[in-house]
Order: sequence, then C-alpha cells, then structure tokens
Amino acid sequence: MRTIALISQKGGVGKTTLAIHLATAFETAGSQTLLVDLDPQTSAAEWKDARQAERPYVMAVPPSRLGKTLEAAKEHGAELVVLDTAPHSEGTALDAARAADLILVPCQPSIMDLRAMRKTADLLNYLKKPTYAVLNEVAAQGTVADEAAKAITAQFGMAVCPLRLGQRVAFNRCLLAGQTAQEYEPAGKAAQEIDSLMQWVSAQVGMSTSALVKKLTKVKVPKKVEAA
Repeated sequence: MRTIALISQKGGVGKTTLAIHLATAFETAGSQTLLVDLDPQTSAAEWKDARQAERPYVMAVPPSRLGKTLEAAKEHGAELVVLDTAPHSEGTALDAARAADLILVPCQPSIMDLRAMRKTADLLNYLKKPTYAVLNEVAAQGTVADEAAKAITAQFGMAVCPLRLGQRVAFNRCLLAGQTAQEYEPAGKAAQEIDSLMQWVSAQVGMSTSALVKKLTKVKVPKKVEAA
C-alpha cells in the first residue's frame, strides 16, 4: 500500500481539489483507493455526499485515528491512500507526513502563497521524505509559474513537480455534482492534466505506470452530469 499526503499550512491552495482528483483518477485506473479527510471542515467528505458513484471511498477521520485507519485500509486491500490534511494544523500535518510515501504541497504562483509556504517547508524539511510542490491555478500565459518554481527551490529547498495544473473552470464546476474534471469534461485540458499528474505520481511511489495506463484505456468514463 502506498500513501500520499497533501499538505499545506495555508488554506485556499486547492489541496482538497487535488486530493479528490488524484484519488478518483487512481480508482478509475483500477487501483483500490481510499481518500482520508483529516480536515475538520470535511470538504472531501461533503463532495462524496454529493457523488453518485460509490468509489473512491472517502472517510472523514479524526487525526487521532489516522494510524488505525491506515492499518484497516491495508488489511482491506487498499493499494493507495490519499490524505487530505487541514491547514494551520502542524500536528496533523506531521502525522500525515510521517505516514506518507510521497508528500505533495499545492501552491498557487502568487507572492502570498510563496510567503506562506515557509511554514510548510520548515515543517517538512527535517522529515527527509520525498516532497514536491505542485503549482496550481497556473495562468495559460506568462512566466509567473516559472519564477515561482525557481523561488520555491531556491528559498525552501523543495523540489517542484514538473507538471502544473492550470486555471480551469472544470476543476470547480465538477465538484458541485460530486464529480471530477475527468468525469465532468473527459476530453478537457483539466482531465488531461490530472491524467498526466497521476502517471507522474504513480512513478514516484513505485506503482506501475504502464499498468495504470493500460487500465485507463479500458475504463468507460461516466457521462457528464450537469449540476443542479
């Protein structure tokens, strides 16, 4: 079983959106996946409440139950667990980071986000776990994202994921209906970005990318469901 933690001490960076999309992408590709919502706001769990599809499984769990939850997930055959953590909660973030095989730190390429990343970087650096910043809400044009990537590496010593998520309407609209961008707009750019990110993440945690891609070609994507 592999575990991926989404961690940021700043709110509003797209952490839950990324957690939902990755968990669903891996589940769709054939890997039994559990999304663990450790945020008291339970945004991922509320998304699941609006969702028609049974999977991926989503559990809202108090941070104190994380260890037991991971043990149970492994016993029940989970291949991947995605941890969605709360901002401004160092204890929860550290527990999730310690349990993770890979840590992703979503960050928008803005000066406010870069300043706020200092706390997250200081929290994670000493753990020596594979950690990557993931640039989110990236504008289609301009060099701001390139500059942000350089700043993250230079100032915080944190590697940056080579794949970026753009400013896509689909990322927000899909959540209203309990969907992901891949289900809401299968041929859209947001869906393509998530597919690419999933393949990159699978390589980082030692999952078979070729097997996932092969499974993806056999999966029937649900038809688009319009939000009420």
